Amino acid sequence: MAPRCWRWWHWSAWPRTRPPPAGSTPSSRRLLSAQEQPPQICVVGSGPAGFYTAQHLLKHHAQARVDIYEKQLVPFGLVRFGVAPDHPENVTHTFTQTARSDRCAFHGNVVVGRDVTVPELREAYHAVVLSYGAEDHRALGIPGEELPGVFSARAFVGWYNGLPENRELAPDLSCDTAMILGHGNVALDVARILLTPPEQLEKTDITEASLGILRQSRVKTVWIVGRRGPLQVAFTIKELREMVQLPGTRPMLDPADFLGLQDRLKEMPRPRKRLTELLLRTATEKPEREEAARRAEASRAWGLRFLRSPQQVLPSPDGQRVAGIRLAVTRLEGVGETAWAVPTGDTEDLPCGLVLSSVGYKSRPIDPSVPFDPKLGVIPNTEGRVVDVPGLYCSGWVKRGPTGVIATTMTDSFLTSQALLQDLEAGLLPAGPRPGHAAIEALLSSRGVRPISFSDWEKLDATEVSRGQRTGKPREKLLDPQEMLRLLGR
Repeated sequence: MAPRCWRWWHWSAWPRTRPPPAGSTPSSRRLLSAQEQPPQICVVGSGPAGFYTAQHLLKHHAQARVDIYEKQLVPFGLVRFGVAPDHPENVTHTFTQTARSDRCAFHGNVVVGRDVTVPELREAYHAVVLSYGAEDHRALGIPGEELPGVFSARAFVGWYNGLPENRELAPDLSCDTAMILGHGNVALDVARILLTPPEQLEKTDITEASLGILRQSRVKTVWIVGRRGPLQVAFTIKELREMVQLPGTRPMLDPADFLGLQDRLKEMPRPRKRLTELLLRTATEKPEREEAARRAEASRAWGLRFLRSPQQVLPSPDGQRVAGIRLAVTRLEGVGETAWAVPTGDTEDLPCGLVLSSVGYKSRPIDPSVPFDPKLGVIPNTEGRVVDVPGLYCSGWVKRGPTGVIATTMTDSFLTSQALLQDLEAGLLPAGPRPGHAAIEALLSSRGVRPISFSDWEKLDATEVSRGQRTGKPREKLLDPQEMLRLLGR
């Protein structure tokens, strides 16, 4: 361990109040405090939660300095690695402007919890915000889950989006039928990528390696399975509409699954009503002539199965790969979106050669010093303030769980930033100087860790864009961290 070159402030010694100078106003009080010592703030994670937190801090405190630490060599988190390639997001421009601020610095290739600990960060900064997201998937916990041909949707999405840890996934798509477990947007994203004609993906930033495998795919039917009913699906109307209109495919929905829903439409909130209306039309109404002709010519199909819960992945006769899945038939107890599924005792076996589990992401504990709720998969907090750890905050999925879209994360991150700034103004954070990144840089250097700066990332970005232009793509993502380091002369 490198020698400590700064003082550790015990939380009990922190001032709980800071009386204002005589005659001062709240705004001048903040200014005087900032002149004494610009707050040094650290954000862990460079996905949407991390960047939105940094953006809000920089905007609302004119002297705050923010360092963003990221375990990947590249920034942007799920915006780069989790969004479907045919759904490009435009927020990276905003994040880039934040990273280029002279009061902000990006430090990639730094694994917090391994290369540097959270207590070391807390000693170096006035405040630390954990925004590292949900880096794992929820296991099914059923027999056969380990069979070849069974993947988490998170790994599959990482594979076609160029996440380095998933670049060698190479799923076998030689089967006829794929089964996706889960009724969320990620499940529909994965189904859409499996069924979209490859020529439509060629102009996106999907990796060339995954596109090559998708070109050879023999998957013709995709079932999207959920343990509850049509009123409890978690996907949104945008994703459903894209599936209904997907070229070369036809939907397979059983009208019996939607009996009685028409009469309940008037009592539904508007987003749920619109979604249910689209489900009803797709399942029960005869399509117009042009649409009927399109569906009749479709060579691929997708369908929704309700009230089914995975019970066992069935092996092939030689036990070498997945051959099907056993589903427990369920019924609902309760009403509306909060109804829960209960097994009936009946089962159903469906053949398939590929199983993708999309039952949720989850966060991991980052450091033994940080409280963590393994059941909920979040850091216990009150409005972003980590419970019983003054000066430590969290935002995004690790704060509230893996729910919502990027706009939800933006609002959530702004609220955490507001809480931090309120604590700073109230004198609840360390009052003395903090060394910030200078101290962490010395620690990392002593441990042989060489961070990646944002200007380094911009060089890699230029390489990706240049490679993509050769084939008409917005970029060709670099997949190998060692290649990235070589391109940077490391």
